[in-house]
Amino acid sequence: MKFNRRTFVASSLATAAVSGTTQAAGSRTPTFISTRREAVWQDLSASVNVLTQGSPDVRVATDQPAQIIDGFGACFNELGFDALMSLPPKTQVSVLGDLFSPPSSTEHGLGFTRCRMPIGANDFARDWYSCNEVSGDFAMRHFSIQRDESSLIPFIKAAQRLQPDLTLWASPWSPPSWMKTNGHYAQNTSSPGQPPNGLTAAQIVPEGSDGFIQDDTYFRAYALYFKRFLEAYSSHGIKIDMVMPQNEFNSNQSFPSCVWTPKGLARFISHLHEAMSPLGVDIFLGTMERPDTQLFEQVYADPNARRAIKGVGLQWAGRGAAPFLKRDHPDLKIYQTEQECGDGRNDWRYARYTWDLMRDYMRAGVSVYQYWNMALLKDRPSTWGWKQNSLVVVDPDARTVSYTPDYYTLKHVSHFVRPGARRVNAQSWTGHDNALAFVNPDGQQVLVLRNDDTEALPLKVGISGNIAEVIVPANSLNTIAL
Repeated sequence: MKFNRRTFVASSLATAAVSGTTQAAGSRTPTFISTRREAVWQDLSASVNVLTQGSPDVRVATDQPAQIIDGFGACFNELGFDALMSLPPKTQVSVLGDLFSPPSSTEHGLGFTRCRMPIGANDFARDWYSCNEVSGDFAMRHFSIQRDESSLIPFIKAAQRLQPDLTLWASPWSPPSWMKTNGHYAQNTSSPGQPPNGLTAAQIVPEGSDGFIQDDTYFRAYALYFKRFLEAYSSHGIKIDMVMPQNEFNSNQSFPSCVWTPKGLARFISHLHEAMSPLGVDIFLGTMERPDTQLFEQVYADPNARRAIKGVGLQWAGRGAAPFLKRDHPDLKIYQTEQECGDGRNDWRYARYTWDLMRDYMRAGVSVYQYWNMALLKDRPSTWGWKQNSLVVVDPDARTVSYTPDYYTLKHVSHFVRPGARRVNAQSWTGHDNALAFVNPDGQQVLVLRNDDTEALPLKVGISGNIAEVIVPANSLNTIAL
């Protein structure tokens, strides 16, 4: 008989769709949600036609497993807290529910379970601060989180009430200024049009150098600073289970920042490990914002740092390093730690890019995906002078809230994919590969697919041992779960 590749491929996909599942759909009914500009969260579940056999256009390939997903989240920032506090109390609770409540308890919940927080000020703080600005206080006698007790801590506690499974990790944007070579929270002068940060040209710390004083006394004090921070938060019932030593350690910024060489960072990580290990707190290397894997490898080559590092955090151009780090270090977890933040327009153009970022990071093997700003005031720049996107935009004058296209884009994954899910391949031999696929811990299978065409797309999806026939709207992002 003449070999027909097309027939062979189609029959192979159909067989795999039925026999390659971990658990049959049983009594579950299909879910089909679509998002486009004209309908941001459209339930099309009633339109799904489920068949027991057939040839799929794309299938949830459970026989091609990838990484376990630990969760989704964003960062707790002071400006996000201020935005929410400008809303009426009932609206505050509603918005927090839409961010944190488990999907089973709210129609609109993103279901965040893994979030980030700063140690001291980040670039979306009200202004610069650290937890100890008393110069020479190596014993941390003046350490304090008093400022956080009226901002970040109530923000986190409110989220915990809605999501008891919330876990946290933390990183500094800058050490206390007296621990730095230039004595300033920033490493570079402000750009034209931005508020001046007070840094002089003589205080600029070039990239590729160490902005932290390279002395064991300072390393030990800074490790103690981390320890005091975790202990102080624990006293408020907030456990932080992982830290990263520095946000974007390669970039000298005009906002709170600190550059490190790989050698300098490795030296500090050794001291940090001594402080974190008794607390049972993990250390990831990060956050890394460059695609050069040698920045990681040079730190990891140090035997003391290597013993300490359990994972790596990537953001911005660090995306380019993800597949290579996953290949070369399969035992290490990889987090995407900050989604690129946009320019404050919060438009559908950027939402498409958000999907591209999620897809690429997930395919590269990350176990956590994190947005940046949960909420911001409408048209308000940051303290350091620029606007960014957010999941929620608050109008402080009208005291109203709107949900951005990025919110719904992220929801297509975070709402349906639960912690402990496994990403699997979304396999297609017919060009329907702009997709991600997952299997939840309960066996439910999830396919998230983008249709970039200007016309609706008839699609057969191999999922949970069945073929789900759907009509995917034009220019839309879609989730099919069964």
